[in-house]
Amino acid sequence: MNNLRSTLAIVWRIAIPYFRSEDKVAGRTLLAAVIAIELALVAIDVLVNQWQARFYNALQEYNWDSFIWEIGVFVVLATTFIVLAVYQLYLNQWLQIRWRRWMTEAYLRRWLGDASHYRMQLKGDAADNPDQRIAEDVKQFVEQTLNITVNLLSSVVTLASFVVILWGLSEAAPLTLFGMEYHIPGYLVWAALLYAIAGTALTHWIGSPLINLYFEQQRFEADFRFNLVRVRENSEQIAVLRGESAEQTLLASRYGRVVANFYQIMSRTKRLTAVTSGYAQVATIFPYVIVAPAYFAKKVQLGGMMQTASAFSSVQRALSFFVNAYRTLADWRSTVARLDGFEMAIESAKTLSAEPQTIDVVSHAGDSIELAQLLLKLPNGLPLIAADGFSIRNSERTLLTGPSGAGKSTLFRAIAGVWPFGSGAISVPAHATLMMLPQRPYFPIGPLKAAVVYPAAADAFGLDRIKQALIAVGLPLLADRLDEDGHWNRMLSLGEQQRLGIARALLHAPQYLFLDEATASLDEPGEARLYQVIAEQLPQTTVVSIGHRSTLHAFHDRKVELVRDGDRFSLRSTGQGADVPAGSAE
Repeated sequence: MNNLRSTLAIVWRIAIPYFRSEDKVAGRTLLAAVIAIELALVAIDVLVNQWQARFYNALQEYNWDSFIWEIGVFVVLATTFIVLAVYQLYLNQWLQIRWRRWMTEAYLRRWLGDASHYRMQLKGDAADNPDQRIAEDVKQFVEQTLNITVNLLSSVVTLASFVVILWGLSEAAPLTLFGMEYHIPGYLVWAALLYAIAGTALTHWIGSPLINLYFEQQRFEADFRFNLVRVRENSEQIAVLRGESAEQTLLASRYGRVVANFYQIMSRTKRLTAVTSGYAQVATIFPYVIVAPAYFAKKVQLGGMMQTASAFSSVQRALSFFVNAYRTLADWRSTVARLDGFEMAIESAKTLSAEPQTIDVVSHAGDSIELAQLLLKLPNGLPLIAADGFSIRNSERTLLTGPSGAGKSTLFRAIAGVWPFGSGAISVPAHATLMMLPQRPYFPIGPLKAAVVYPAAADAFGLDRIKQALIAVGLPLLADRLDEDGHWNRMLSLGEQQRLGIARALLHAPQYLFLDEATASLDEPGEARLYQVIAEQLPQTTVVSIGHRSTLHAFHDRKVELVRDGDRFSLRSTGQGADVPAGSAE
């Protein structure tokens, strides 16, 4: 019961924001229409039940006129039912796509907002495969929640409608056993209730493990899919390393989990299907077995018997909602659990930056980036870099060096405001624009011009300006391919990608440009040419570079080295501009 309450509370928390959103009028109207039509369909079922009594009595009495009339009544009822069923499906699907679109956009905003997607990876949260949660789980949640809600409502209304009918028929067709009548008020209702309770208990006992199995199946499927994508994205490296055999082994191992878990689902589903199918088959004949003695004792006509059997089936079906929908409910609960985990991971990532021991990135009125009592930490809490009273001065070109693993890239991430682990403050000039270029730049799939100007809109810069930037960085052959669609991270060499990254910087002209080994894949003459281009076209830009080549010294005014200082690293300025002492956060 506690699990049920918890699940319903989560469903309410996930579902209700849409019906309070800017699309609430359309959402509520469509939901009301779907519910109203469902109630109308139940009303038609009641009318058909009453029609059965008249129709079969006409057959028993050989009443041709009544038979023809009832055929006409059935045509009207059936036509109305078909029209309502068609439009209910249409409106249900319309509501689904609107609800899903709103939820997808909301999750995308929350996941991508404030670098939550990055912090979730840093924390190692259990919300694996966000792509599956947004693309697939949202779809399943909307579809299953609507269908389960509507079907549950239908079962409740059907039960309320047909219990009254069945109770009355219990009086008209008393329980008859061995020629003796037993007047038990509403015995048909009690029989349906006991039958449904027995079926529900047996179904839950056999099928409850399916909830966890469905959860694991979705996770294993998503992991396998994700690793297939990784192979495709890194196909060049796999090919040159002749790693196909290793990849096949790894993929086979992951797919083995999919198969093993599915075998468990098959085994459990086989047992559950045996119970539910047997339950449904027995339910077909059960009401006739109960009413037949009264019919053969001539206590009830054929029409009354058929009406009783139909009403009994409706009550039993309504009471058996749990039995009939068990597999769907199990899948739905696992979907709810995955979305709940995803939401909790996003919130956890957001609160990470609000914790007391975090790095504050603030604006100030100066013209330099200031590090005050800064202590960068690893996610496990170990100290990494300490800096206090360190400045990145305006229009100065700084080269940052240090051993691998010293935290040079992490310092860049902290300045960008995406590294939350640590304490202290980083003050950035108000309204300053920063651009970080990593060793492997990111380019969205699509037209080349959109990849170059990212994250700006594709039409943010004129074509001539983009072409000039490409020519300046040594990519004249790409200047005529701006409208060509492509997966540029795969189509271009790493050196070409780095040139394209510098072209992006030339277009955006940031006030602060951070180059994290952003030219390391070029030869020294090519690297020198790009630094000359940056100096010529971005003379007012403050450049901070991470690099290991001695040739980079000529293109920077100031050299800063990360040196070991106890259990952490500290910043030490050398060469020109070496007036800043080593920093310490403690």
